Amino acid sequence: MVLCIGEILADMICERRIEGIFYKRCLGGAPFNVACAIKKCGGEVGFYGKVGDDSIGKALLSTAEKCELDSLHITVDPDRNTTLAFVDLDESGDRSFTFYRKNTADFHLLLDEVCDMIAKANIVHLGSLMLSEEDGRAFADGVYREAKRQGKKFSFDVNFREDIFRDRAAAIEIYRKYVRCADILKLSESEIGMFSSAATYEDALKEIASDGKFAVLTLGKDGAMYCYEGKCERIETIPLKPIDTTGAGDAFYGALLSKLDRNGFENLDKSVFFANVCGSITTTRKGSAEAVPSLEEINQYL
Repeated sequence: MVLCIGEILADMICERRIEGIFYKRCLGGAPFNVACAIKKCGGEVGFYGKVGDDSIGKALLSTAEKCELDSLHITVDPDRNTTLAFVDLDESGDRSFTFYRKNTADFHLLLDEVCDMIAKANIVHLGSLMLSEEDGRAFADGVYREAKRQGKKFSFDVNFREDIFRDRAAAIEIYRKYVRCADILKLSESEIGMFSSAATYEDALKEIASDGKFAVLTLGKDGAMYCYEGKCERIETIPLKPIDTTGAGDAFYGALLSKLDRNGFENLDKSVFFANVCGSITTTRKGSAEAVPSLEEINQYL
């Protein structure tokens, strides 16, 4: 089983109509999106996170329960609101984020509430939004120590959101610790240069994965590149026209983690191509968790 830990929030996705600009509320949060993708791809998955005691939090909780994850522990914070992420899309479907999360619920997590779930997992995947706050970083450190104590693989998606940090250089140093300690790591093209000054993606990925970790770099329409045990391979994806890239990276990573949990580090080319297909299909639909394709839809391209 893969256990996903971290933010669950409301993605407020911009829609431009004749009448004006509207925002559609969708279930979101990178680690929750990853969890939904794992489940849709046939994997076993659990999720731990927190919402606020408000109408949005209650709606998210109700929707999350319908996703039929194998284990779901979403607590309601009586003193805080649910985090919001406003998502604006350009003409090519690329997105930008503005977060409303001053003292909101997503990063006020408790290690005692998740230790039993860690015990049942093979891979523990941690969301990164919590790292912008001191309480979130303390919790993240505790999750990592507990995962290692129990002999679990530790997964981390950089998923860097500059909007929530005042100091970019300080933020990169915070992230660097988790990049180093992850057994399984995902980065994007905009993130890999934060952790390596190598001239090429391949050299950068080899440097980042030099301590034996599995590292994967998403390349959008050009697929993905992975590195494991000194071997780097670039894997193509399928050509589809995107309308919304929100959640595509989460769909990719969830699909990949479902394969790594089931097959380990065997047949990595096939596992990464499977993930590429899942991510590509997701870009043809609006939304995040709800846009992830089913296993049957993915298999049509394999």
